[in-house]
Amino acid sequence: MTKAPCIRRRRLLTTGAAASVLAASGLSLQASSRRGGLLRVGVSGANSSDNWDSRTHADTFMAMAGHGAVFDCLTEVAANGELVGELAESWDASSDAVTWMFKLRRDVTFHNGKPFGADDVLASLDMHIAKGARSAAKPIVQNIAEMRKISDSEVEFTLKAANADFPFLLSDYHLCMFPAGQTQEAMAKGIGTGLYKVESFDPGVRIRLSRVDSHYKDGKAGWFDQVEMIAMNDASARMNALMTGQVDAVNQVDFKLEPRMRANPMINIFEVTGNQHLTFPMQINADPFTSLKLRQALKHAINRQDMVDTILHGHGAVANDHPIGPANQYHAADLEQTVYDPDRAARLLREAGLAGMSIELFAADAAFTGAIDAARLYQASAKAAGLDINLVQAPDDGYSSNVWLKKPWRASCWSGRATEDWMFSTAYETAAPWNDTNWDNDRFQHLLLTARAELDSDKRREMYTEMQRLLSREGGSVIPVYANFVDAQSTRLANSGTIGNVSGMDSGRLIERWWLA
Repeated sequence: MTKAPCIRRRRLLTTGAAASVLAASGLSLQASSRRGGLLRVGVSGANSSDNWDSRTHADTFMAMAGHGAVFDCLTEVAANGELVGELAESWDASSDAVTWMFKLRRDVTFHNGKPFGADDVLASLDMHIAKGARSAAKPIVQNIAEMRKISDSEVEFTLKAANADFPFLLSDYHLCMFPAGQTQEAMAKGIGTGLYKVESFDPGVRIRLSRVDSHYKDGKAGWFDQVEMIAMNDASARMNALMTGQVDAVNQVDFKLEPRMRANPMINIFEVTGNQHLTFPMQINADPFTSLKLRQALKHAINRQDMVDTILHGHGAVANDHPIGPANQYHAADLEQTVYDPDRAARLLREAGLAGMSIELFAADAAFTGAIDAARLYQASAKAAGLDINLVQAPDDGYSSNVWLKKPWRASCWSGRATEDWMFSTAYETAAPWNDTNWDNDRFQHLLLTARAELDSDKRREMYTEMQRLLSREGGSVIPVYANFVDAQSTRLANSGTIGNVSGMDSGRLIERWWLA
């Protein structure tokens, strides 16, 4: 076995030795951090159907509560973009990156007192491929040919094909560790190995957490004694709660209220560039979206720069209908840009025999802050192409379960993923549970499997570039913009000065990483 290279998100490669040190060391202690106090956060993305089954987590509220507080994964992307060990101490790979050996921490217990070990890893991952399981992480686990317990603190994974990104994939927020033999109880009560245990849980409303005593992350993370998470799907309500001191931090700043917030000396707005992208996915196996010319027309019927200026207020950049963002290593920035061209869109519609048609677009601000306004802007720009977009405003509550993946065309948002394979496998691999366009392209699937096993970086770049081009030209997602993560905090809070950009709220880890100033 040899040390495997570990990809760093911010376009750097570390050596195997460096990766080993990072894996063993975990997060560094901040000199100014201190223990104590109550954290109150107002977070969007809550639903009345929320639960502690991490396989079902699809939005910010439960992702933060799950892998960001109550549960742990095997690995974690640190705030600086490095991959570090969480429940895994270290990992080695065979020279072909097919076999991986993970050493587990020995000093970990679940909130009910059960020691954590290899059996829990096997049981927790098996859940994602169980019959009838609806897990976004199913493609990750399906690519493991064999999982083997070597000892209570060692697990060996043999993959179906080489994957240099494998340790990164195990940081997916769906892959939380549950106690073997007690999974149902753990899902009902929220029993994990995280820094915080559940005191109360009112789905879609509120969660109260308290700090665990004698945790393996002591001195590295977990500075608050208590945490209260309040569901606030309405953007204006969230911003007002922060401005009036009802909460200490909120996600997804409402840009209409940003000037007022910046004028408040007690509020800081924190912003990072990641791979988040706003999208309008269509199911390409459902009429009329089976028409390639219609899909191309819709891509030329949206004014991307207007959306950056009007919806994002400049907090982002124009995108090109593929999901690989500016923080990804193999982002293909030199692809031919799809531009707003209503004449070309109208011509494509005529060629498809669809001129003058009306199409329903479902949207709610639960999809992303400003989604209704974005859909209206799209509606207006498409009129110049003779395309009638009928905006259907859906309820915020239940949007992810009742609209996303259900309606033929709708508004959505992806935080992006740390690696290209991770993003493609989650949302574009054939039959993946979160393949929200039902994308099924033979050439793309061949490249996906080939690139995953390719260890030569230049060859991987060529393949990932072609995959981005295929999605840009033929895919079912209109992806007009990359959106920065823009959240806000009270000056009562402090952090290390380095904020993670895997997702918003410090990669969903604000509860663990921040403290009272």
